[in-house]
Amino acid sequence: MPTLKEVARELLRVNMALEKGETLLVVTDTETAAIGEAIFQAGVESGAVASIIKMPPTARPGAEPPLPVAAAMEKARVVICPTRNSLTHTRARIQACQVGARVATMPGISEDMFFAGAVAANYDEVARLSTELARRLSTAQTALLVKDGLKLRLSLAGRQGVASTGLYRHPGEAGNLPSGEAYIAPLEGRAEGETIIDGSVAGMGRLRGPIKVTIRGGRLAAVEGPEGEELLKLLGDDPAARNLAELGIGTNEKARVTGNILEDEKVYGTVHLAFGDNTTFGGETRAGVHIDGVITAPDLYLDGELVLSGGKIIL
Repeated sequence: MPTLKEVARELLRVNMALEKGETLLVVTDTETAAIGEAIFQAGVESGAVASIIKMPPTARPGAEPPLPVAAAMEKARVVICPTRNSLTHTRARIQACQVGARVATMPGISEDMFFAGAVAANYDEVARLSTELARRLSTAQTALLVKDGLKLRLSLAGRQGVASTGLYRHPGEAGNLPSGEAYIAPLEGRAEGETIIDGSVAGMGRLRGPIKVTIRGGRLAAVEGPEGEELLKLLGDDPAARNLAELGIGTNEKARVTGNILEDEKVYGTVHLAFGDNTTFGGETRAGVHIDGVITAPDLYLDGELVLSGGKIIL
């Protein structure tokens, strides 16, 4: 079995196209420092001008890192962020990309994921599925999510889908590693209906039972289920955190539902919804939080055409 550093070196080569002499910054925290150190050492051995920053974990997914960390991210050409909580939907990440950095965020990354899960995917196939689904999301005006007889309708009008392919080889490209999803920011104020989140929730892990969520006017209006109140507590008191921020589709056949949202939301044939901030991928709602919830084996229609049937992608 390869070592953690050997897997990290291959990730830097294949997914990030790291070149000798490029500046590499690893942003990690006290809970993911072992993985961060392995990526840093792999970068050094690959000939990069590598550095590493270790910080305390941020308060919640989507919270901004300290200002010195954000400033350092803008100075590197390749940025890898193995952290407990997500930096994906932060201004720090988007500003780094705006000045040409290639950024891979790894919220909640585990060593097991490197060796047995989504890191081991065929990323050419992941990229193909993610790119095509992002194109379909971009051209669709409406989406209909059906789960256990419940229906949730969303407007996608004027919004662009994003392909998170796991391949970040050009300036300004960014996404999760491991990866495999196509996602979009639904139009604010237009989502209506109900659905069931039954896989996992960021910050909560695998669910003991399903959470029924009711969406009115594009916002989370009510929750039912044993862990519903925990979801509300995680979102906090800011009304903007109740915004239905994201509709995503998983495309990674190696990914598993383990309770780690980094991997869970990439599971092939799942849908995930997120609440909170969506300003980093085309939305208009700013919040200090972005919380994803995974839905297993749903049906999804785009402009009335079935693209996901019981967890199988139809293209």
